[in-house]
Amino acid sequence: MAAARHRQSIVDAAVRLFRQRGYAATGLNDLVKESGAPKGSLYHYFPEGKPAIAAAAVEEAGLRVLRTFEEVAARTTTTAELVVEHAHLLAGWMQASGFRDGCPITTILLELAPEDEKVAEAGRNAFAGRLALLRDRLIKDGYDAVSAENLALVCTNAVQGSLVMARIESSCAPIERTAAQLARMLESKA
Repeated sequence: MAAARHRQSIVDAAVRLFRQRGYAATGLNDLVKESGAPKGSLYHYFPEGKPAIAAAAVEEAGLRVLRTFEEVAARTTTTAELVVEHAHLLAGWMQASGFRDGCPITTILLELAPEDEKVAEAGRNAFAGRLALLRDRLIKDGYDAVSAENLALVCTNAVQGSLVMARIESSCAPIERTAAQLARMLESKA
């Protein structure tokens, strides 16, 4: 049990630190300090080094995002509502962090993909669940499968980009404006 706890605490620390600082600016000693795990645990659970920790952090963050998406989807009826409510959550989290946080998936992927195939694969998997949920909701809203697939990608990429703009501007406005525009676009379907 203690061993699994140390692995998870390392992954949790990596998600937090990579979200705030990025991959390159986070050292192994930072991960040890933040996780409270013995330094040997890093090497025991991640013998391939820091890139393996990054892949695990992307996987964990992807699961967290998907869980949140599923929770929001359960209490909304349309894709437009889902996008707006999820964006509202993101805006609140960004504001609470003083606009220091970003998406750990994005920060890691921008630094390591496509060179590190394990990290790239973890990224593809992290986005796959979110894209599938959006696609299925869009089909339920009346879009054909191809349009739903494309719109799911547009929604995901637009919201990801709005997180960067929110951080740059230290404002929730980019997230909220992006979500509102996406909602108008999705609701305008004849």
